[in-house]
Amino acid sequence: MPDYMFLLESRLSPEQRAVLERVQELARSQELNIYLTGGAVRDLISGQPIRDLDFTVEGNPVRMVRELEKGGARALAENERARHYEMIFAGDVDGSIAAARDDVYERPGVKPDYRFSGIMEDLRRRDFSVNAIAISLNTQSRGLLLDPMNGLADLERQEVRALSIHAFTNQPIRLLRILRYAARMGFKIESRTQEWFDLAIERKLHENLSAPDVGEEFRALTREDTPVATLKVWESHDLLEAIHPQLQKRKPDYDSLNKLAKVRINLYSAGIRPRLSRPVMYYALGRLKPRDAAAALRTMEFRSAEVENLNELVPEAQKIVQMLKGRKTGTPKDAYFYIASLPGEMLAFIEVEFPSSPVVSKLHNFIQKWRPLRMGLPAAELDALGVPRGPKFDKILDQIFEMQLRGRARTPEDRTKALRQLAGIKDEAKKKPEKEKKKRGEKPTVAAPATEGGAKAEPSKPGSDAQHSKSAAAAIGAKAQAKHAAADVEKKHKSPPAKAKGKTSKKAARR
Repeated sequence: MPDYMFLLESRLSPEQRAVLERVQELARSQELNIYLTGGAVRDLISGQPIRDLDFTVEGNPVRMVRELEKGGARALAENERARHYEMIFAGDVDGSIAAARDDVYERPGVKPDYRFSGIMEDLRRRDFSVNAIAISLNTQSRGLLLDPMNGLADLERQEVRALSIHAFTNQPIRLLRILRYAARMGFKIESRTQEWFDLAIERKLHENLSAPDVGEEFRALTREDTPVATLKVWESHDLLEAIHPQLQKRKPDYDSLNKLAKVRINLYSAGIRPRLSRPVMYYALGRLKPRDAAAALRTMEFRSAEVENLNELVPEAQKIVQMLKGRKTGTPKDAYFYIASLPGEMLAFIEVEFPSSPVVSKLHNFIQKWRPLRMGLPAAELDALGVPRGPKFDKILDQIFEMQLRGRARTPEDRTKALRQLAGIKDEAKKKPEKEKKKRGEKPTVAAPATEGGAKAEPSKPGSDAQHSKSAAAAIGAKAQAKHAAADVEKKHKSPPAKAKGKTSKKAARR
C-alpha cells in the first residue's frame, strides 16, 4: 500500500507543506476532522502538478478560515450558505476549505438543498469519480485513502466518469468542466458518461448555463497551464457561446495563448511561478470588441474590481516597458532589482505583447543570467569566514553580486579573495625563512684540517671530539681578537684629515 502522506509531502512545494501543517494544527486545536480532497489527491495519484490544496472538514470551517487570515491568508470568495471558502493561503498557495455536505435535489435540474454531513457522503455527491477521493489528515488515520466511488481505478484507466445519470441535468456547467478535465489530463470520457454528455448536448442544456457558474468555470480556465487545449475542445462543441455569442465566431487569440504557455514553461524552469489569469483572460477575449468583452464579464458576474484589474493590464505593461527602456534601468544592477520587483505575470505578458528587443533582452538576462547569480551568492562561504548575519553581511553579498554582474569575482579563488577584502579580513603574512645567526663563541662547521704534505687528518676519536671542538673554538676566538686589534691599530695610524694635517705641521715647525 503506498504511503500517500510521504508521497504527497515529497511532491508539495515548501510553501504548500507549510500550509498543510498549519491546517492540520488548527483542525486538531478545534477538534475538527479534516481531509485533503479533490484536485490535490487526483493530481498526486495521476502525476500531475499539484496546483491547489482543497480541504474538507466535518463541521463549520469559519473559525479556521479566520485564524488562517491572521497568518496572511486571503479569502477570495465566501459562500456562507454552503460553507465553502476559496482561499489564497500564506505563501501564495491556492486552495479552498469547505464543510462536508450532501446535496439533495428535490427533482433533477433544480438547485439543491445543502445538508452538512460526514466525509463519505461528501465524496459520493461529487461530480466525477476522479474528484471523489480523499486522504485523511487526522492523527489516528493520517494518510488513509478514502475512495468510495472507485476513482483510483478510473485514474489508472485514464478516464473521467460521472457519478450519476443526472450529473449534467442537475448541473449543466459540468459539460464545460468535464471537457476541461479531459483536456488538461489527456484523459478520455468514460463510455457511459459520453452517452449522457451527448444526450445533454442534444437536449441543449448548454444553452441554459447559469452565468455565475460560467464565470467560475472561466476563472478556472485561466489557471490552466495549457488553456488553448480546453478552449479548442469547447469550441468544437460550440460551447464558447456560453461565454459570449461572438466568441464562437471570432475565436480566442490562440497564437498569443500558445506563446504565453511557452513563456510560462521558461519561468517555471527558472523557479518563477507566475499567476497568468489576467493575461489568459485578456487573450481569450482579445478578439472581441471592447464593449463585447466588457459585456461578457458583466454577464458572468465578474466583480468590478476584477474588471478594472483586467483593464489595467496593458497600461501597467506599457509603463514597465518605458522604464526598462530608460536610463534608470541602464545598468545590470538597476535592471535586475527593478525586474525582480515585478510580478511574474507581467514578465510573461510583456514578452508576448511587447517583443521589442531591448526589453526582451533584459528579461532574458534576468531569467537566464542575473537571477541564477543572485541565487548562487556565497552566503555559506561568508559564514565560514566568521562574518555575522546582519546589515554588513547583506551589504557584502550585494557588493559581490554587483562585481559578478560586471564579470568579476566569478572563479572560486577570485570570489574568496573579494569576500575577504570586503569583510576587512587581511591575508596572513608569509613567514620568511629564519636566517642563521652567528653568535660569538658558537661552533661553526669547519672542514677537517689537512696535515703537512697535503695528507688529510685522520678522523678524531670519539673521546677527543670535545677537546678538538674547544681547541678549534679557542683558535677562532684568538684569530678574531687579533683581527680586531689590528683594525684598531690601523685606525690610529691612518692619516688625519687635511685641516688637521695643517695644524700639526705648524706645531711641528714651532718646535
